[in-house]
Amino acid sequence: MTTILAIIFLVFGLIIGSFLNVVIFRLNTEKGFHGRSKCMNCRKQLCWYELFPIFSFLFLGGRCKTCKTKISLQYPLVELLTGVVFALLFLKFQNIFYTDALIFAGTMAYYASMFSLLIVIAIYDIRHKIIPDILALVFGVLAFVGLFLFSSFGFNPHIPTILEFLAGIIIAVPFALVWLLSKGVWMGLGDAKLAIGLGWLLGLSRVLSGVVVSFWSGAIIGLLLIAFSKKHSVKSEIPFAPFLVLGAILAFLFELHLFPVGF
Repeated sequence: MTTILAIIFLVFGLIIGSFLNVVIFRLNTEKGFHGRSKCMNCRKQLCWYELFPIFSFLFLGGRCKTCKTKISLQYPLVELLTGVVFALLFLKFQNIFYTDALIFAGTMAYYASMFSLLIVIAIYDIRHKIIPDILALVFGVLAFVGLFLFSSFGFNPHIPTILEFLAGIIIAVPFALVWLLSKGVWMGLGDAKLAIGLGWLLGLSRVLSGVVVSFWSGAIIGLLLIAFSKKHSVKSEIPFAPFLVLGAILAFLFELHLFPVGF
């Protein structure tokens, strides 16, 4: 039963991932979020069988049916990532599902929305090397609201502790200082804004663990890009938000507590 439900949430995540791609491609453009999807090259409206997450990409061989232009790998990768995250969220909160379906629904809806936002932020940063203020603001506000409604055990209305209140500020200040001292060369201010919400969402112990993972993974990927990609050098600008998001996802889903403080 658990496996079947995990697959259902995986499929649901694939569908949501398809919508996230629309947000990523259309945010801060004149296209808006209404209207049917079209080929980015020939602008032909896509048929229903071209809109199935992942499967349409594979069926079409990664190319537009009309103009044969290559379809960005971002489409299936974002869909797959979202699907996997949704499935893992279900597995994390499955005990709540079997005891109180209503509380599970609220918990799942909140965290699925939060991590969907993080995926949009990460991919947008990869594409444009900037974190839109509106996304960081929405994420931060929802994370702050979640302080009062959720805990490590899921939906749990409560008054946050002082440490829970300060977690966002504590983790964001070092990022802001790096941005200030380097005049934006080493890190963008958007990373500091994102870190505030991450601190409130994860709590101090998990967010510290997530940041450590983000720096490790960022260093490894950066060295690999410099070593094997002609497009990158020591002076290349590599967006950091994707690594922060990766660290946050891993720290939350797998309860990483490298620094067991206040959890």
